[in-house]
Amino acid sequence: MVHALRATQPIVSNWDNVPVSNSSASIPPVGLLFDVDGPIASPVTRTIAIPSILSDLVSLTAAGVPIAFITGRSDAFIRDTVIAPLLEVGLADALRVPGARMFGVYEKGATWSAISPDGLGEVEVDASVAPPAEFVDAIRDLVTEHYADVMFFDDTKRGMVSVEQRTDISAEEYEANRHDFDRDAYDIAVSMGLGIAHGSEVSPDSRGNVDFRVDPTIISTDIESVLLDKNRGARRALDDFRARGPLPTLWRSIGDSRSDYLMADELHDQGFDVAHVDVRPADGIPDKPYRVIVEGDLIHDEAGAAFLRYWVDKLGA
Repeated sequence: MVHALRATQPIVSNWDNVPVSNSSASIPPVGLLFDVDGPIASPVTRTIAIPSILSDLVSLTAAGVPIAFITGRSDAFIRDTVIAPLLEVGLADALRVPGARMFGVYEKGATWSAISPDGLGEVEVDASVAPPAEFVDAIRDLVTEHYADVMFFDDTKRGMVSVEQRTDISAEEYEANRHDFDRDAYDIAVSMGLGIAHGSEVSPDSRGNVDFRVDPTIISTDIESVLLDKNRGARRALDDFRARGPLPTLWRSIGDSRSDYLMADELHDQGFDVAHVDVRPADGIPDKPYRVIVEGDLIHDEAGAAFLRYWVDKLGA
């Protein structure tokens, strides 16, 4: 197995032999910030397809590792696709262990909640970042009338607009249509006078502001406030964890998109010892002041499963 190496950011396997002991038993050995699509949920099935991911998340939670899901997904998706199967394999008991902490940040920070033995707590919503209702309706109509054969409108979102590839459509067919959809959505926003960015194209509103952006992924497009991103989500999760107990000094963030590096950026900026685990490094690894970890030739949820199993074994969890 060969791993690339850069002077500013060695890319290593997950077997990095970092020390995990702390001077106080009350301080967790490590903290984890997870993107969901890719590292945990399969981008093909949109479910947790590898059973060990569930059992290992429960084991690490019971071992006192604070775990947050920092995702663009809605709270409904996380409740049904992540938390429900975790509860089936013992998450409730794990969260009853003194010091156990789990938190969810959804829609890149537009909504959030604690996660308890009963599941998702009360979901809080930042209504200030949501696009206008008439724009949401226009995008829903656009999908229904022109793109329903390749994508669907996500009605579970509260603070952004999202469309997603249908699971019966190939990635190639979706990608061929997504560019047209992104352009149409951008044009609708401009026609409504919204300030919006789409790649290098920028159209300010009448005040000169650009409040929204078109943000495509490999299976979806989000149209979201420019204030929403993974660093904002990481801050919210850390604030919750900090209020409930001491924080570890060692952290790992895990994701499959370049924007997921913002979780590690936030941890680094706050002074933590952090490395980012990239489960789709083929998209390119940016220069960062912290280490970047890849799981050999594994990608997506297979890499996520290997990462989790490594830490379960390392902590004896």
